[in-house]
Amino acid sequence: MSGSSELRNVSLADRFDLSKKNVFLSGTQALVRATLMQRARDEAAGIDTAGYVTGYRGSPLGAVDEAFRKAAPLLEPAHIRFQAGLNEDLAATAIWGTQQAELRGEGLHKGVFGLWYGKGPGVDRSGDVFRHANLAGTSRLGGVLVAAGDDHTCESSTTCHQSELALIDAMIPILSPAGMQELLDFSLHGWAMSRFSGCWVGLKSVKDTIEATAVVNGDPFRVDVKLPKTPEGQNHNIRLGDTPQRQEARLHESKIPAVQVYARENRIDRRMHGAPGARVGLVASGKSWLDLVHALELLDLGDDALRRIGITTYKVGMVWPLDPKGLNEWCAGLDHVIVVEEKRPVLEPQVREIVPVGTTVLGSKDKNSMPLFRSILDLDPSRIAVALVRVLGQIGVKTGPLQERAEVLRNLASDDTIHDAVERKPWFCAGCPHNSSTRLPEGARAYAGIGCHYMAQWMDRETSGHTHMGGEGANWIGEALFSKREHVFQNMGDGTYNHSGNQAIRAAVYAGTNITFKILYNDAVAMTGGQQHEGPLTPYQIGAELLAFGVEKVVAVVDEKERMPRLPSGIEVRPRAQLSSVQKDLQGIKGVTVILYIQTCAAEKRRRRKRGKLADPDQRVIINPAVCEGCGDCGKASNCVAILPLDTPFGRKRQIDQSACNKDFSCLNGFCPSFVTLSGARPKALAISKVILPDLPLPAQPLLNRPWNILITGVGGTGVVTIGALLTMAAHLEGKGAAELQMAGLAQKGGAVSIHCRIAPSPEDISATRLTTGEADAVIAGDIVVASSQKSLVLMSPGRTRVVANSAAAMTGQFALDPDFTIPDGDLSQRIAVRVGQEAMAKVDASEVARTYLGDSIYSNVVLLGAAWQAGLVPLSHAALRKAIELNGANVDANLAAFEIGRYAQSGISDPTARASKEETLAEKTDRLCSFLLGYQGPGLKEQFLRLVDRANQAEAENGVTGLANAVADGFFKLLTYKDEYEVARLHLSHLDQMLAEEFSSVRSMTFHLAPPLFSRLGEDGHPKKRAFGSWVRHIFWILTMMKGLRGTLFDPFGHTAERRFERQLILDYESDMERALAVVSRHNVETVIELARLPDKIRGFGQVKARNAERATASRARILDSLGLA
Repeated sequence: MSGSSELRNVSLADRFDLSKKNVFLSGTQALVRATLMQRARDEAAGIDTAGYVTGYRGSPLGAVDEAFRKAAPLLEPAHIRFQAGLNEDLAATAIWGTQQAELRGEGLHKGVFGLWYGKGPGVDRSGDVFRHANLAGTSRLGGVLVAAGDDHTCESSTTCHQSELALIDAMIPILSPAGMQELLDFSLHGWAMSRFSGCWVGLKSVKDTIEATAVVNGDPFRVDVKLPKTPEGQNHNIRLGDTPQRQEARLHESKIPAVQVYARENRIDRRMHGAPGARVGLVASGKSWLDLVHALELLDLGDDALRRIGITTYKVGMVWPLDPKGLNEWCAGLDHVIVVEEKRPVLEPQVREIVPVGTTVLGSKDKNSMPLFRSILDLDPSRIAVALVRVLGQIGVKTGPLQERAEVLRNLASDDTIHDAVERKPWFCAGCPHNSSTRLPEGARAYAGIGCHYMAQWMDRETSGHTHMGGEGANWIGEALFSKREHVFQNMGDGTYNHSGNQAIRAAVYAGTNITFKILYNDAVAMTGGQQHEGPLTPYQIGAELLAFGVEKVVAVVDEKERMPRLPSGIEVRPRAQLSSVQKDLQGIKGVTVILYIQTCAAEKRRRRKRGKLADPDQRVIINPAVCEGCGDCGKASNCVAILPLDTPFGRKRQIDQSACNKDFSCLNGFCPSFVTLSGARPKALAISKVILPDLPLPAQPLLNRPWNILITGVGGTGVVTIGALLTMAAHLEGKGAAELQMAGLAQKGGAVSIHCRIAPSPEDISATRLTTGEADAVIAGDIVVASSQKSLVLMSPGRTRVVANSAAAMTGQFALDPDFTIPDGDLSQRIAVRVGQEAMAKVDASEVARTYLGDSIYSNVVLLGAAWQAGLVPLSHAALRKAIELNGANVDANLAAFEIGRYAQSGISDPTARASKEETLAEKTDRLCSFLLGYQGPGLKEQFLRLVDRANQAEAENGVTGLANAVADGFFKLLTYKDEYEVARLHLSHLDQMLAEEFSSVRSMTFHLAPPLFSRLGEDGHPKKRAFGSWVRHIFWILTMMKGLRGTLFDPFGHTAERRFERQLILDYESDMERALAVVSRHNVETVIELARLPDKIRGFGQVKARNAERATASRARILDSLGLA
């Protein structure tokens, strides 16, 4: 193993340490470093300046505010002030103010350089401010950068947006960095350009730059700014006593030309490949430039090859206004110019205006006027390569060898048409308040809002449609006038209310609209990482403001487990269990009403508990699988992703993922007696100090003579992004090039996450970070669902890609809605194996390994990293990866152990979690079930069971069919062992203690959640309401168990209820149905008879849940009997 002495001396603090040259940071962190670099440059030049950063978070700039807040100890001494904006346009106005600070002789500094940040919709919202402020100008020693976060593919937005055209409309010049290094460089150029020209300057900030990490040169003095000479006395900057007319003239006639002169003087745009005399030119900028370079690499077109076939390239750094002189010099003598750009054309129309007459410009369309580079979604290198070969052929370039390479890319991309077998949609976190708050009364309808609760649209919530942020509910003002519907609900997060949503409520009050706003107060901006609100409003302040608006009624719905908030008088307070009745009441009130739903974000609770800022309730929920019916009512009641399937010999049950559970306890509302809450419970785990592993052979590492491409897949919120961070940091420690791109966005909420990681001999060897068709060398599949998706498969190729996958398939949120939902993990694994070859795929049950050794499946991703390293998929040293884990600083000992355990699990020495499995024979099954029946009631029930099973077995033999007796055994057993009061008591006594002993090292006390038929009151829904019973109820269980002999007799106190009579009738009907069906079974109808035999499995649950399921099963029974001619 390589020793740590070979590694660089690296610290996480290096990212903002200006004395360090080569630094490893993310795009968001690069923005922070850029402000420090600008301040250092000003100080070195003897200029007294300050910095001001403000804006409003939103993907891909969702973490900017947190990054600046964490860097405050470094920023404040440098006179850089971070102040998050209440919303985007007010933040932009504040930036405008900084450029006026020294105008009247009142400034504390000679100038203030500003950085505004916001996602595309925020750019749109701020257009008015941008126009005014850009016309007014910037300070001579100030300058303004506009970091416009664009989500081209709408991965975490409500529109696919592109900010250039909005900025152009305000006549703001736009720099488009190609990668992380240029993000730093162009930030410095942007402030210099802004000071020189008096213009605000846009900084195109796409996911591939901002949400990527890479090793860059962070030297503050790396960029050599050349300021063009200006005529004596000429001043483009902000001034007092200006008029709109003079501002317009100066912008058009002076400032924009100054921008172009600056760009030309500093070679912002330049020739990159080829030489004068070429016949064909390729133009691109930003991300598209990196994609183009990568496309040329895929086609094996280096500089020499491009020169031979007469092609030159032009890299544009400033996409508007394009420098005409530089472009004209480059394109002299060219016959054709091909513009490669993502989204709507920005460069192409400018190039078309500038190039000499006779030069053909192609881009959005090819020579035959067919689409070439599409304006929707995004481009990738393989698509660009294929399109280039096509268009080059059209204009006479010999493309023989290129055609073959393009054909290979086309073939690898053929899986583009494969539909995903399972979709991992983002979902509310376990215990999320929105699981409850977004529910509606029957027949009601709601509109979605901006925030996590947007996801209610793909759940069972009758919620669809949305507006832009801050417009929530205003659409109904117009629609209501022309709709038959009398009333709607409108979801609105407290962050949106704070941002601008309160204005929509005022508008609805003014219009007299019938609407109920549900303000979902969760005390955090949960969608972008749990930040605190700017100028936060408390529930009291929001309530007082709503009353002042004149709404008809405000009801606060609260989580009784949390501290009761202070609220103004006049606001009714109800527990969340009464949300349904509150909504029904407000539906009947004319005008605007409001539900102020107050419950802390579940993810934020977890964070605060980890930091010791919030008490962690000493309670855990478990499900006794012996009692559980697998009906899924707990999932319907809670919509919670911490409820997982548990496959047992007695069918599919439910279990609570203790790692994921956020202790909301809504699952207890499911009408089921299997739930038990534990106090003082400690999950079992093998102490890390006791994990002793054998010495393992070192793997053969990949040869790193080119970029090594790794795809990592996982589930949002499980720590999968850490793996990419560890890999890239380890590469940086070894002095290699590294880049990583997190494809997460909204997926951080339990959805699909993919991480693209490149490791290379040096940083210069990496162009685009995002992987393209067929070029993944290794896949670390933390989630088989994501790894087998079309987006992942298309990145793999046979003979190149090797895969190490977690064989445990994490359940998707769909399971909360559909109790029978399953993940076909075998099929998903086969999809990958078909793509890469069976020999190239290895599987490890990383989740079970992590639980067994470390007590928590959260370590499964690091376990898988260890397995991948041991399998030879990672070209990094053992020492570097261990050092990266140490630098990460999170649960270091456990993660180091997880990495080594993963190596061990992959090594093939043994599998500590392996369980022998074989298919159970009919004889083994009947023996097992008969043993259970004896405990349930006695020999009579056993004989009754065997008679029908034997009859089914006989029918199988007589008709030459299979599977029938197995089906009858399962179905009849299910009906015979209906779970009445005696059986629930027996199962809690006989199974619970063993389960607790296996899973927990200690349990102080337990509480059972039951609805005894003789003692339960009815809830709001008209059904029996569950109550909590302490451990003392086990004595009652013992008495009930002793009374089981009364079951079905005249002396059975519970046997006369409608539910018990119905259950006994089901047994009689089943015996009759099966006797008749077995008499007519044949090879032609055996599947139908088996369907009838298994019908009892659909009759799951207790009370009203069982009744609903029985009603559906009765309809199926009638259909089946009719098809068999037995109706």
